[in-house]
Formats: sequence, structure tokens, C-alpha cells
Amino acid sequence: MSLQADSILDATGLNCPEPVMMLHNKVRDLAPGGLLKVIATDPSTRRDIPKFCMFLGHELVEQSEAKGTYLYWIRKKAE
Repeated sequence: MSLQADSILDATGLNCPEPVMMLHNKVRDLAPGGLLKVIATDPSTRRDIPKFCMFLGHELVEQSEAKGTYLYWIRKKAE
């Protein structure tokens, strides 16, 4: 699947809770229905980002992991 992100958040090298705090701010600036790509290296994002999406109603479209880098594609809920 080839996803075209409207915005990218690079949280590489940051540890909990920073990636989710940055994600919260980035999603706030995204248009409803917009697609955000998140790049992270903290393994705790595998737990935190899906919970963030579920709690706030955003769609976790896809997530993957390769060589210690975690990628997430999040679609902001329509308002």
C-alpha cells in the first residue's frame, strides 16, 4: 500500500512521552481527514500510538517496523 501523507512527524531519537506529546500537537494542526506519517524509534510507541488513536477517535491506517524504526500512518477524525 502506498500512502501519501499530508504531514510528517519525525520523532526519531525521542523517548516516551515526547513522541505522543508531539503527535498530539501535530494532529491538532492537521485538517480533518488528513493523513499523518509518524517516524519513531521508541518501542513504547507500539503501545502508546494505537492507544492515542483509539482514545481520541483517529484512525490508525497502518503501522510497520523495520530495523528499530516504527512507522505509523494516522488519519485525523472528521470533525
